[in-house]
Formats: sequence, structure tokens, C-alpha cells
Amino acid sequence: MTIDQAALDRHGLTRDEYDRIVRSLEREPTLTELGIFSVMWSEHCSYKSSRIHLRKLPTSGARVLQGPGENAGAVDIGDGLAAVFKIESHNHPSFIEPYQGAATGVGGIIRDIFTMGARPIALLNALRFGPLDGPHGARTRRIVEGVVAGIGGYGNSIGIATVGGEIAFEEPYAGNPLVNVLCLGIAEARALVKGTAAGAGNPVYYVGAKTGRDGIHGATMASAEFDDKSAEKRPAVQVGDPFMEKLLLEACLELMKTDALIGVQDMGAAGLTCSTCEMGARGGAGVEIDVQHVPQRESGMTPYEIMLSESQERMLLVVKKGREAEVERIFDKWDLHAAHIGEVTTDGLMRVKDRGQVVAEIPNTALVDEAPVYDRPTRRPAYLDHLNTIDAASLARVEPKDALLEMLGSPTIASKRWAYRQYDTMVRTNTIALAGMTAGVVRVKETNRALAISTDGNGRYCYLNPRRGAMLALAEAARNVVCAGAVPIGATNCLNFGNPERPEIMWQFVECVEGLAEGCRALDIPITGGNVSLYNETDGKAIYPTPIIGVVGLIDDAARVVTRTFKREADSIVLLGEDRGELGGSEYLRTMHGLVRGDAPELDFARERALQSVVSQAAAAGLLQSAHDCSDGGIAVTLAESCFDTGGLGATVDLDAVSPDIALFSESASRIVVSVNAADERELLTRAAAAGIPARRIGRVGGSRLQISVQGQRAIDIAIGEAEQVWATTLEKYFKRVAA
Repeated sequence: MTIDQAALDRHGLTRDEYDRIVRSLEREPTLTELGIFSVMWSEHCSYKSSRIHLRKLPTSGARVLQGPGENAGAVDIGDGLAAVFKIESHNHPSFIEPYQGAATGVGGIIRDIFTMGARPIALLNALRFGPLDGPHGARTRRIVEGVVAGIGGYGNSIGIATVGGEIAFEEPYAGNPLVNVLCLGIAEARALVKGTAAGAGNPVYYVGAKTGRDGIHGATMASAEFDDKSAEKRPAVQVGDPFMEKLLLEACLELMKTDALIGVQDMGAAGLTCSTCEMGARGGAGVEIDVQHVPQRESGMTPYEIMLSESQERMLLVVKKGREAEVERIFDKWDLHAAHIGEVTTDGLMRVKDRGQVVAEIPNTALVDEAPVYDRPTRRPAYLDHLNTIDAASLARVEPKDALLEMLGSPTIASKRWAYRQYDTMVRTNTIALAGMTAGVVRVKETNRALAISTDGNGRYCYLNPRRGAMLALAEAARNVVCAGAVPIGATNCLNFGNPERPEIMWQFVECVEGLAEGCRALDIPITGGNVSLYNETDGKAIYPTPIIGVVGLIDDAARVVTRTFKREADSIVLLGEDRGELGGSEYLRTMHGLVRGDAPELDFARERALQSVVSQAAAAGLLQSAHDCSDGGIAVTLAESCFDTGGLGATVDLDAVSPDIALFSESASRIVVSVNAADERELLTRAAAAGIPARRIGRVGGSRLQISVQGQRAIDIAIGEAEQVWATTLEKYFKRVAA
């Protein structure tokens, strides 16, 4: 067939890429083959702009059981068990159709986890939206409501607790929200399941929902920029069914307890195409299927549509020959149909037939291993030449109490209770810490252990200093699990950026990856897998470079979990770490002065690692009553949040600094505010000194007011109830429907 440029454009392929396809096949492709190549060679599936840089990330470690390359990563947590986890994006679909985009993002990441043989027990999400007011406020509020409802609707229905996450609101996300979802599961370490096809003649089964026309070219859509016609792409957004997925989850886990299974793969991005060729490539085998046997919910579907559909809740299985009846019986038990659609071959080809006639025949390696890899040009953005400085003396003076209240009312800092009250946070009784109290914490049943999970990432920092911003994202995520009492043992990343064909965007990406790699090595936290989401821009306006880092930490004694809130009158408040007076990229500059400028805070990894070690060991020893890291909003916000949800328990604090604004709102890294019984204060300070960590008592818990002095001069004096009311109700004011 003759392929013109318009057809290539529709498939997101360049002329050079088409020529590579012809050379690989040694002939012109059929339309079905062109569609298959287009999704497998899309940015979303092939990582063609990012692959050479992702190799810099450290992916091995003493606890790593499975690194990148499978459906999810896995780390050893003792007792013969593994924590299986991964984060994925569903940004583009959530902009076009917020509810279904977010819901199917949740469904997809859940499948990645149980595909590995793990039972999913926790979900987290990292969300980024534009401002809730202003010219695009109405659209943003609609997207926020849809996304939050979609996350809750799917997770609640399938019965997996959403235990944490974060939400930020910034102008660069107004035209392109980010919806990143992390799922954590538990599996037997010796029984991890791989997505591989092997054994000539072994049957290939399709299980789950029927195939429809939803999601066709979803991977290609996710590999392109938005414009004002993006709403027309709604057919590329899938529709989810969490009740079907629950049945699929249980049936697959039951099958995995037998020895009948060879391999299994989720039909996610690129649907049946991706699962077929990736399983074959991993096993060094071929896979032959006939689309007439694929269950279809719409009439007249072509092989092209069937292979590219991204309908949800579908899996591809390879099972042992002779065990077909057993496999079908298990799926029948769960009211699911297992359709025998093909066999494993020895020729290394993906062969697609339609009623016996071959419509596509492609080497698996051509689709998976030989996709284009681009080393795109990079250029440092010119905006950094004038944004990386701050004239602090020119900033208008703001009364500290007014600034604190204004920042507590900023949607980025304010309580996210409106959102998480729409999620079932306690289902399956694994959740230990209430949502919003610390990192997500879930118990590992039948052991004394627990896992803490946090997602973090600051787009402003990465905009101003991408390398350091990525380091800070990793450090904060790790610090948050440490504040819960855990030791970080593994990480996953979701790297959200604009158009990589623009050298300035590619420079941001490369800097972030190299910063993340340096941080992972310094903190000894391996990356076990993740996701890259590029082309996040609308009408040429890119999002902030936003690497979201998810860190998993292990708590040996679940009874020692620590939360952010002060617990008792007269406890000592201790600051671990020191303030360096850094306002660059801070929430204070953005909220109070409308500025995004300066440099991201500095980060000393040796000190960060020592700080985390001191806190996790102090928590394990039972010394800590509370722990809360200093991040957005600085120590003033940290102290206020430590007083909230306590029933009005306040604090009196004296800080050592020259300028109240800097002392209260600086966002210097590697700082944690803890409270301890007065009798344990000396022990904590001794441990900090031995580790070389600056530490001092800055105040006491007690009263019903937050009173903060700087060099003995009172800067803030406010009733906890007044401050908490602002913080707790901000988001609810923007939405007509208030969560119960």
C-alpha cells in the first residue's frame, strides 16, 4: 500500500521512521502493521527520546528483586515477602475526559501490580492543576472534580485504599493537568510473575472485558501536544469498569497459585499489540493470534481496531499446554470468559490473522528492541539568566501573621481533606495512619511490619534548577517516609515534561534525570521502575518540568509509626537541621509576592542521609512523639500543621534568625521538626550531635495558640482554631459539592 504524509501524520510517524519500518519488514507495511508500529514506536511506549538517559538511573540494590523492564518493580521486605510498586501517568486522557481519564489511570496501575502476582493494598496519587480561580478557574474546577471523583470511584469500587498523595495548583498546569497514580502490592518474593511468552505450542489466552473502539491510538494521543481541538480526542480515552477489574484481579491471583501459568501481561497502552509483542520479545519467542477469537463488544471491528484498542480490564496470558481446562474453569468461576486466541511459536514473529488470513507479521524485536532512539539536542533555557536571582530588599514587607494565614489558605498548602474524604482510605484494614497525618502507611499482614509510601515533586524548583529540583523531590519523598518511622528501600518515578523536540525542554529532562541519578546513588535508594510522560503542553505552553518521585520505606515495628501532629502538653519541640535563609522557588514568594524566581534550595546529601538515619532510628527506639518535614511554606507552615488535627493543641517557639520573613518561610532542605517527651530530649540531641546534624530545642507544645518568636521578638501569635479553620476549609469553598 502507498503511505502518504497525511497518513504518517495521523499515526505520529516521521518519514524517516516509516523508511525504517520498510527496511525492517523488507516491504511496505499493511495498514494494520502501520498502526502497530505507530503505537509501539510512540513516545509513550518506546521512550525513544528518554531511553538513553534513563540508563543513568541506578536500578539495583540489596533488596531489589525486580527492576525496570517488567510490569512493576519489586523489593524484598523480609519474611519471604516482596513489596511490588510502580507509578504511572494518565495526564492527557484526564484533560480530555477527567473522570474516565483518572479512573482508568487507577485501573491501569492496579493491573500492573497484580500482573506481577501481588495483591494491591494501597494507592497514592500526585495531581497538578491550574489555579482554581482566574480566567481558567471554571475549567480547572471541572477537571479537579472529575479527576478526584474518578480516582475515588475506581479505587473505592475495587476495594483498594487510597492512603496518600499530594495536590498542587500552578498556572503552567492550567492547560495540561498531571494525574500520576502509584499502586503498592504485596507478593511472595519467590512467586513473582513475569510478562513472558515461552514454550512452542503453549496457548495464548485473552481474559477480561470485551474489546471496543475506545482508546484506539491512546498511546499516540499521549505522545503529542494538546491544542484547542483536544476535546475531539475523547474517543481515545478509555472507559473503566472497576467491578470487572475486581473479578479479573481475583481470577488472575487464583490462577497464579497454580503452576499452569507461563506469563501474563496487562493490555495497557497499545492494548493487545503491546502485550503480544512485549511478551514474545521477553521470552525470545513468537506469538500468533487470530483476531476472530478476540471477544468484541462492537460489531464490524477491523483487525486494525482490535489490535490498537485500549479497552480496559483485559489481560493476555500464556499457559501450559494441556492445562487449558483448568485455566478456563478458574475464569468461569469468577464469571469471566477466557478466550483461546493463539499460540506461542518459535519464529520470533508477532503474527496476526483474521479468520486465518495473515494481516500483520512483524519481528517482535523490531517493535520492542529496535524502536528509534533519539539523542535529542539540548539547550539551557534563556529565562534562567534573569530568574535565578532575588532582590530580597525590594520585597514589600508583609506582616508574618498575615503571610501565614494567606499561605495556609493557598490551595497548594491547604488541607486536601475535600479530596481524600472522597476516597476510601481504610478498606481492607491495612491502613495505619489516617490520610493527611503522615506518609501513607499500611501494615504488612501476618507480620509486625509496615510500609510507608510518599510521592513528591516541586515543579517550581525544577523550573528554576532542574537538576537540584529532582534531587529535592527524591529527598523530600524519602524524608516523608522517614518521618513516618520508615527506612527508604526503593523508589519509582513519573517524569512529566513538555515537548522533547524543543532543546530547552530536553535540557530540563536530562538535568532532572542526572540529578535524580545522583540523588539515588547518594541516598542508596534504587529506582525499580516508572514512567515517562512527554508532550505535556497545550498551544506551545509547557508544564513545569515535574518529576514525581514515589519512595517506599520499611518499618520493622508497625507499633512505632509516627505522625505529624503534636501529642502532649509540655513535650519538647526540636528542630533537626538548619535554615540557610533560602526563599528561591518558595511558596512564600509565589503566594505573597507573585514571584517564581531565585534558585532551588541547596542540598547536602551526606547531611540529608545522616538526618534521615537519625530520625528513622529515633522513631524505631520510640523517642519521637511526632515528626514533620519542613517543605512548602517553611517552618511556620510546618509548625502550624503540627498543631492541626490535635483538638487545638498549640506551641510556643523561638527561632534563631535575623529576618522574620526568611526565618519563618525559608524552604531550606534537610530539616525536620519533631516533638519528644522532655525526658527524651537529651537522648535525641546526643544522637543528632553524633551524626553531625545541627539540632536544638526551639520550643514547647502546649496552650491553644501558635506563638512564634524570632530572636526573642514575637512574630506570630494566633489561635490554633483560627489558623486551622483557614487551612481546613480552603478547597471546600471552591466546590459546590463538599465531601461528607
